Amino acid sequence: MPDSIVETVAIQAARQPERTAIIFEGERISYGQLYTDIERFARALLASGLERGDRVGLFLENRPAFAIAYLGTHLVGGVVTLINTQYRQVELSHILTDAAVRFCVTSARGSAALSLLSLPALHLRIIVRDPEADARPDQPGQPGQPDQPDPQCVAYEAFLRRGESVSGLGSSVTPLTSPTMPGGDDPAVIGYTSGTTGRSKGALLLHRNLIANITAITTAWHWTPDDQLLLTLPLFHTHGLMVGLHGTLFMGGSAVLRRRFDAGDVLATLDDDPAVSLFFGVPTMYGRLVAEAQQRERPRHLPRLFVSGSAPLSPHLFAEFERIFGQRILERYGMTETGMNLTNPYAGERRPGTVGGPFPGQEARIVDAASREVLPPGVVGEIEVRGPHVFAGYVNRPDATAEAFSPDGWFKTGDLGWVSDDGYFTITGRARELIISGGYNVYPREVEDVLATHPEVAEVAVLGAADNDLGEQVVAVIVPKAGTTPLAEDIIAYCRERLASYKKPRRVIFAASLPRNALGKVQKHVLSAQLPSS
Repeated sequence: MPDSIVETVAIQAARQPERTAIIFEGERISYGQLYTDIERFARALLASGLERGDRVGLFLENRPAFAIAYLGTHLVGGVVTLINTQYRQVELSHILTDAAVRFCVTSARGSAALSLLSLPALHLRIIVRDPEADARPDQPGQPGQPDQPDPQCVAYEAFLRRGESVSGLGSSVTPLTSPTMPGGDDPAVIGYTSGTTGRSKGALLLHRNLIANITAITTAWHWTPDDQLLLTLPLFHTHGLMVGLHGTLFMGGSAVLRRRFDAGDVLATLDDDPAVSLFFGVPTMYGRLVAEAQQRERPRHLPRLFVSGSAPLSPHLFAEFERIFGQRILERYGMTETGMNLTNPYAGERRPGTVGGPFPGQEARIVDAASREVLPPGVVGEIEVRGPHVFAGYVNRPDATAEAFSPDGWFKTGDLGWVSDDGYFTITGRARELIISGGYNVYPREVEDVLATHPEVAEVAVLGAADNDLGEQVVAVIVPKAGTTPLAEDIIAYCRERLASYKKPRRVIFAASLPRNALGKVQKHVLSAQLPSS
């Protein structure tokens, strides 16, 4: 068993150098070429002064250079820090400072954003040229190129040339003639949590965490070298990188990499390319695929497996997708600190509204949030997980790390849920999103699932707001379907007929859209701050 993903690529390159690894905008990159590019990037890092353990930020959109920089950093003992491309000054400053990033691979626009910050630890910005972005007019405050030459910037192509010769590098630099692959206990990735309360924390994952998780995933989902993944998820996120790219390279398969998700493009690709056998997405993507498919014929070719995660998939959308596409989505559950934790079965019942049971070699349980005692089936509590996939701890936060683990080594996910008698877990929401109204517990997911079935509701988010009488009141924020004008009283009555009275919304707010992160997950902390006072 290899100790790292980059070692798997080296093995694949030696065994089958001509086999396609990545397809991007018509270009096919073989395993042999991919590993050559990885080594070239690794040499350039060494020539630029990288030392083992140094942090390399990836502030970059989807493209082959992301995979090359990611694996090239690992090849020479660097630690990758993943950075959401939507982040701006406050988030960027926090992450780059907290992780002590020395090198950052980015685009011209990303470099311009970084140049506005004071980052004494940042040694070098490596700019990947993007013809697509260069062809678009610059947005205010985000110029495509700096006005003056910046000694901290180097173009990607020029950066790679640094590693082509080791002469004159000095005795402190070791040529990459025989790369020493990272060991399983070496640090690999720092992924920052979404930061819904306070500053986001950097979760440090070791190479053995990544290998353990992708071994479990590929086993559970029957992934084979013949599979081809249509990869439209952002690579800076766990779902796109540690599931999509890792699984592809670990199995020696191929990925059709897209810059971003586009429902029309996905359906057209499926229609034209019978080789695509896997597609991974988030509920927002599946909702858009359903809407797009209703305007056209179903694709002639469908993948053998559709997977959803990163946010709850409503039973209503699950059923609509099955009706239109004739397949049941496999829903799973994961997080930054652990990778994937729970999955519906590949062969067996994919139960709507649930995330199945633990992946092979992993454990999960439900405990009382206060006493930490294990709860019986059917009782809501906090989900805890344990296994070789769980992260090493939070960067610079020993207090948060200690708080996150039980004395017997279980990781406290902060998610609430319950487990059925036959082992299917259902997530009811984040612990901090629990609404206590008049002494009763209200789980937002339950109310959202009901409202999702209303014929005039396109999107919905349920959250709690302070109430002098009840402590908290249930608030539903609704995006109406196009061409409809639902009434608040009708929405409330719809819930009253289907739920206990205390669970119905006390307030209904209509909005044009819901604030979402890069993967389409509703940002309830942002929504809560935007709520008008009652």
